Amino acid sequence: MNDDNFGPLTALIGVWKGDKGTDVAPTPDNSEHIPYHETLTIEAVGDVTNAKKQRLWVVRYHQVVQRKADNEVFHDQIGYWTWDAEQQEVTQSLAIPRAVCLLAGGTALQTNGTVKLNVASKAGDPHWAIAQTPFMDSNAKTKAYSHEVIVDGDTLTYSQSTMLDIYGKEFDHTDGNTLTRVSD
Repeated sequence: MNDDNFGPLTALIGVWKGDKGTDVAPTPDNSEHIPYHETLTIEAVGDVTNAKKQRLWVVRYHQVVQRKADNEVFHDQIGYWTWDAEQQEVTQSLAIPRAVCLLAGGTALQTNGTVKLNVASKAGDPHWAIAQTPFMDSNAKTKAYSHEVIVDGDTLTYSQSTMLDIYGKEFDHTDGNTLTRVSD
């Protein structure tokens, strides 16, 4: 497998760890700021062909996030990043065990060895959509999602925003961390 075919996703491959994370989560009264550490494992899958016309290069990931206060896992996420070199398009698909899945699409920029990925999705979008159970739709609806990842050598920084309709109000649930690659 030629890593060059993975385009900007090549920079993601490896095991990453970080302990500078902050989760700004909704509560019924306001919000709470939760310091966390995490492990993000990203591995090459290879390529897939769609309808004999589109060729995508794929990496699979697993993100495990733990509160610093008690080491409890409070976020577990699996998914894929795909690269369509012909369309110059990057896609993130993800699932979390709260019965929410989404498909986000966007751009990749490579400059002087730094890779920047930006993807987004929105409820009701015909292409970059969010799927959730009836319970989540009624109680903690995900309305929009955006995610920026910057990889510079062995440092990965991300910020993400998940717009929620929860507790009778809209809330911008944010997460961000800086991770270091600990192995390839």
